[in-house]
Amino acid sequence: MIYDCAIVGGGPAGLNAALVLGRARKSVALLDAGRPRNAVTHASHGYLTRDGIQPAEFRRIAYEEVLGYPSVRHWQTEVTEITRTGKTFVLDTSSGESVQARKLILSAGLKEELPEIEGLRDLYGKSIFNCPFCDGWELRDRPLAIISEHPDAFHKAKLLLNWSRDLVVCTNGGIPSEEQRQQLASKGIRIEEKPIAALYGNNGLLEQVRFTDGTSIERGGGFVSPKQIPNAGFQETLGYRTAKSGAIETDPMGRTSAPGVYAAGDTAYVMPSQLIYAASSGSKAAMSVVADLTEEDWQDDKA
Repeated sequence: MIYDCAIVGGGPAGLNAALVLGRARKSVALLDAGRPRNAVTHASHGYLTRDGIQPAEFRRIAYEEVLGYPSVRHWQTEVTEITRTGKTFVLDTSSGESVQARKLILSAGLKEELPEIEGLRDLYGKSIFNCPFCDGWELRDRPLAIISEHPDAFHKAKLLLNWSRDLVVCTNGGIPSEEQRQQLASKGIRIEEKPIAALYGNNGLLEQVRFTDGTSIERGGGFVSPKQIPNAGFQETLGYRTAKSGAIETDPMGRTSAPGVYAAGDTAYVMPSQLIYAASSGSKAAMSVVADLTEEDWQDDKA
């Protein structure tokens, strides 16, 4: 069977794309490895009618809705290779199966690479987070640590003043510019440049940041800036353009520079990295697929 569209990735972007395509009566192959990036998170926020929902419950409801459409089929498997064959794409999987489709939506999301700091992984997703808009409310008015050796710590500190006035920027050995020092100090934001030795907490709640010189500060939560690496690694065979970050470049409706290839969610150059943005981009990419398939079929009928 040649499907109208294959979707690589079953997060909010891929699921919303499958929903739109299923409702448009298009045949869909939805392939997902089942390793969501937000698996460590207790709750997702900022999505109207689903604020505070557990990620696993969000996925359960979404799959139940999407697979209610008879033209959508789901494989829980990893896509290992994608090749273009004439007017279609062939997707090989880790389970040994192959899927063929006319169009392709890449929505496999990101994987996060956290700084190598002792104790960080045990606290991440519980009292240390990445996005202030997603989790700032839960940490409001607490003494917070902003852990980043990158320039984005300055921007994140400015944002976090909306949720807490007790902030310490921990640069983990990085050195901020003099201008940033002055601006942060003018707002009462402290800077700790010493490398971090370890983070200590209890039941997932950050309590202390300890530095390599033996000093420490007491904190009740924090934010970190992990390195984000796109999971979709098919540029060599498909030939789409990417941004410096590695994210796939698309037009406003999710079309990439490679014919027949679309991208949505964190795989694409979509900011910020939020549930509602990902779902929206999946919807737009699916609409583009339907529009392009319609035009192709219309021209074939005329011929």
